[in-house]
Formats: sequence, structure tokens, C-alpha cells
Amino acid sequence: ALPILAAECEVISDDEEVEMIDGEEETEREAEAYKERGNSYYAKKDYNEAYNYYTKAIDASPKNASYYGNRAATLMMLCRFREALEDAQQAVRLDDSFVRGHQREGKCHLSLGNAMAACRCFQKVLDLEPKNTQAQQEYKNASAVLEYERIGEADFEKRDFRKVVFCMDRALEYAPACHRFKILKAECLALLGRYPDAQSVASDILRLDATNADALYVRGLCLYYEDCIDKAVQFFVQALRMAPDHEKARLACRNAKALKAKKEDGNTAFKEGNYELAYKLYSEALAIDPNNIKTNAKLYCNRGTVNAKLNKPYDAIEDCSNAIKLDDTYLKPYLRRAQSYTDTEQHEEAVRDYDKVYQSEKTKEHKQLLKNAQLELKKSKRKDYYRILGVDKNASEDDIKKAYRKRALMHHPDRHSGATTDVQKEEEKKCKEIGRA
Repeated sequence: ALPILAAECEVISDDEEVEMIDGEEETEREAEAYKERGNSYYAKKDYNEAYNYYTKAIDASPKNASYYGNRAATLMMLCRFREALEDAQQAVRLDDSFVRGHQREGKCHLSLGNAMAACRCFQKVLDLEPKNTQAQQEYKNASAVLEYERIGEADFEKRDFRKVVFCMDRALEYAPACHRFKILKAECLALLGRYPDAQSVASDILRLDATNADALYVRGLCLYYEDCIDKAVQFFVQALRMAPDHEKARLACRNAKALKAKKEDGNTAFKEGNYELAYKLYSEALAIDPNNIKTNAKLYCNRGTVNAKLNKPYDAIEDCSNAIKLDDTYLKPYLRRAQSYTDTEQHEEAVRDYDKVYQSEKTKEHKQLLKNAQLELKKSKRKDYYRILGVDKNASEDDIKKAYRKRALMHHPDRHSGATTDVQKEEEKKCKEIGRA
């Protein structure tokens, strides 16, 4: 047998063993004292100091599950749920029967929007303590969040954005730190045209996480829908820099660039007097993104102006009406439509549009346009003797005399002596009108 060297096999004396045990007990007592100090601060709601002392307790005794559990509870009060989750998970790794550890882990998962994981945690609590009423309620809450999430996703596909906002608001009551729910809500608010509300949600997230690609995308989406396309593209590019696979940001960026290019090309064609090409380009731009209400309202108005130039007043009226449906605060299509109404002798409609514009912007120019339309309406209600005789307003005296003789013979009472009394009266009335004309 090989000789055993003293250096290789050092014998620990009984005194040294007692000394080591005493040292461990001292450390445990120190850790417990830190924990008690932490409890005291926690009771006073001084969570930052409680956190500091629980951390000292963990440093002194890193294998004590309750210390991690206490620090998790403190972090939850500070709304630092991700850190709290890590502590709760460490607590149950050290002690799988630690009920409060599982419960806190579930609460953290739920607050962060991971309702499925929360359900598993609360089920574990119920396995350990079947009559735990708090865990029973938390399990119901997590299940409700799962249901709101399911309904919200289905309604998003159906484009029922108001219902999605409702579902996300309900889910956020239980999951206040869930960025995913907030982003979906913000995106739907943007799609509903509630841009300030959507911007507010996205900005709150970016204050906590400046690199959040989803929040950057929503900021860009709001600018895009407000027709600030250049700024929108900057946010989409930034989102793609943070998350190169962000499909929504990629699609929105592509649409924004395409929309800007088509609109500018249409404007150039219009200025050059190429109205057929301008019409084609504006139509192609309108097909890019039906959700972009403000830009599409401008495109419809532009195409309406093109139709007016092409002597298609009824098409111009239809395009301007579509623009107004999209954005009833946009005044240009009212003015364009009013002119087309005048051109087609729909004077009452023209007066209504000019009045709408004047009530919104009481300028001298708008006042004069309204007065002119009211005058045309008044004139239109007078007897149009040219129309009665069936001649143009620029007809010569001879043409008028010929038309008179023709119409007088057509409606003379003698020609209708065998007709009914009503027909005779109508023809007599027309004959008198022809005489006056």
C-alpha cells in the first residue's frame, strides 16, 4: 500500500468542527436578523429598504427559500415583476413545497401576461393546499385572462378593434405589466383613429424600454395614419433594427414608402396636365392600404379633382363623398364637391356643402362662395322659359319663335278635346306657360 502523506489527509479535530458549526450558526443568526429588519421595513411599506435587507439575508444564507420568497414579494410591491419572478422561481427550486413561493411565481406570471404558466403555478398551490381560497381565485383570474386573450385575438382577425380594446383592458386589470396586451391595445387604438391614446400607451412602454420594437412600430403606425409618412418610416426602420423579423413593421414600412411614391407621382402627373395618368396613379395608391384613412381621404379628393378636369362631375362627386366619409373634418372635398354640384345644377346640395365649409372656417372667400351658391339656387327656382320652349339659353329670336309655334300647336286645347278632364287641364296649363314664355 502507498504511504499516506500527512498533507493529503488532514484530520479535523473536534474543536475545529465545533468552531465551523458555531460559524454557520452565527451566519444563520445574522441572516435571520437581516430578514427581520426587512420584515420591519416591509410592514412600514418602505420596500426599497426591505429589498436591501432581504438581499443581505440572501447573501448571508443563499439556500434559504423564504428569503427569496420575501424579496420576491417586495419586488412585486415595487412592480419589478420580472426580477420578482426570478426570486420566486429560485425559492421553489430550493423548496418545492413552499406554497407562498409557488403562489408568488403565479402572480408574477399573471402580472406579466403569461396566464398559462400562472395557471400551472396556482394549480401546484392547490395540489399542496386544496382549500387555499386565494389560489382558487387567482386560478379563476388567470383563466379569465386566457379567455380575454383568445377572444381578443379572434376579434383582431375579424377587424373588430373596439372589442379587442375592451378585451385587453379587462386582461390588463389582472396583468398590468404585460407589454404584449398593451401593444395590441395600442395598435387597435391606432386602427380606430384614436392616435393620441395609442401614442400614450406606446410612449409609456418606451419610457421603460427604449428598444421595444413593438412600441416603436405602434409609434410609427400612428404617424403613418396621421399622414406623417417620413417620420413614420423612421420609426419602422428603428423597430426593424431592434427586431429584424418584425413582420408588421416591415409591411407598414413598405406600404408607407409605396403610398408616398404613388401619391407624389400622381401629383406630378396632375401638375403636368396628364389627368388620365394622375387618375391611374391615385387609384393605385388607394389600393395600397385601406386602413390609412387620412391619406386615402386626400387621395379620393385628389382623384375627384382629376375627374372634374376630365369633365366627369358625377365621378368627382362620388370621390369627394368617399373622402368625406373617411374624414368629415377635411374641408377640401366639400369645396370640390360643391363646385361639381353647381356644375350639375344640384344647387341645394352645393349650398349645403359651402355652408358646412363656412361654418368651419368663416373666411371672406368662403362667405362669397356661399353667397354665390345661394344666388344660383334662387335663380334655379325661377321659371326657366327656355327649358319650357325646349331651346338653349343662347338661342336666336327666330329659333325661339319656331319653338313657340311648335310647342303651342303640341299643347293647344283643341288637340286634346277628346282626352280626360285632368289631361285637358294639364295641357291648358302648359299652353299658358308657353304663351308666357
